[in-house]
Amino acid sequence: MAQRYRTLVEYSPDAVVVHERGVIVYANPATVRLLAAETTDDIVGQPITKFVHPASLTPMLERIRCLTIAGTASVPAEMTLLRLDGRTVDVETVSVLTAWHEHLAYQVVLHDLTPQRAAEAAQERAEQFFATVVSQLEEGVVVIDREGRIESANPAARRIFGYDADDLVGTRIDDIPLALLDANAQPMPQSWYPVMRTLATGETVTRFVFGVDRPDGQRRWLSASSRLLNPEDPNSAAVSSFNDITEFRASRRQLEYQATHDPLTGLANRALVLSRLAAALGTSEDLPVSTVLFIDLDGFKAINDTLGHAIGDTVLQIVAQRLQRGLRSDDIVGRIGGDEFLVLLSGRTLGEDLETLVTRLRTTMAEPIIARGHRIQVNASIGITPLHPGDGRTPEAVLHDADIAMYRAKPPGHRDSALSRRSDSTHAS
Repeated sequence: MAQRYRTLVEYSPDAVVVHERGVIVYANPATVRLLAAETTDDIVGQPITKFVHPASLTPMLERIRCLTIAGTASVPAEMTLLRLDGRTVDVETVSVLTAWHEHLAYQVVLHDLTPQRAAEAAQERAEQFFATVVSQLEEGVVVIDREGRIESANPAARRIFGYDADDLVGTRIDDIPLALLDANAQPMPQSWYPVMRTLATGETVTRFVFGVDRPDGQRRWLSASSRLLNPEDPNSAAVSSFNDITEFRASRRQLEYQATHDPLTGLANRALVLSRLAAALGTSEDLPVSTVLFIDLDGFKAINDTLGHAIGDTVLQIVAQRLQRGLRSDDIVGRIGGDEFLVLLSGRTLGEDLETLVTRLRTTMAEPIIARGHRIQVNASIGITPLHPGDGRTPEAVLHDADIAMYRAKPPGHRDSALSRRSDSTHAS
């Protein structure tokens, strides 16, 4: 049994020494390697203190002084040893008071911490590297624990949220004075927050767009992603990353607006009006649009020819404003070309109400317009085309029928000019 124990000690990867009365009486081969010795003769017979760093000496002596009964062991402790090549090595040590050749001695197991220290240093360098990278990102990054508290937030997150200090860290996300909005700018329930969904379900959320009303009054739009830091850990925190897309969203909306609106009047353009009409005709429910009005200005070509296109453009802008003021907010009015406007009346409109509305629009548009010192009066011809449930016409067919109705509504003296104008592309811009 003793021989088997001795063999285990001899081949142990950890250093094992025995010292009696302060002198080393045994050292295994691992000790020779640990202390940079050539043979055990360089170690055995030497005072144990020769190999202990001065900073570790007093704690070591205190530990072994507490060992008074054979078989008792000290708690694991770290200490620094002095090697024979002049270098130091950190070890974890446990001392046991044991019998050695009929005397009591201290058997010490020394575990080399060099690989562990190297791994810790590498991890620390990696953490510092990634912390530096994250701190330089334009993307906001926030780590949130299971209780909804912010564990860390990089500078970009503070900048996007409008915070300059470390006020975010340690704060619950529902205590931050930020109003979160959904993509339609409506208040967003906390359960919809991407990171809260991730914490509740483990689900990874990507490219979730929401708005933030900051303490300084600014509204920023963000595209966020969130995931668990460690999906294998049920208590894992979550990391949320987000980009500020406010300018991108504004430019995209501007492009969408320009593609669907008339640049002169700001009204819906032909494509948008026909798209809304197509959507109305395509529904199987009650028609959201009851009536289509085709409006054409009488004698507008003469304004362009005699006063110039600049004044003609001013007239069109004023007419557009009058149309918008004379209609309900859910009615759609658009300029489909030249001096031609199309109105989609929403909901059901009774006959007498429709007649009153048309009369009011004609009266409003006939009011004199003052443009660059010129007093101009413009009358409008309005063609009316009702829509019916199950209406099988195409938007273009409805537009054609409204155009015919408008032509018939024109005063006799303007019909010929209306026909000639359709073959002449001379319109105000």
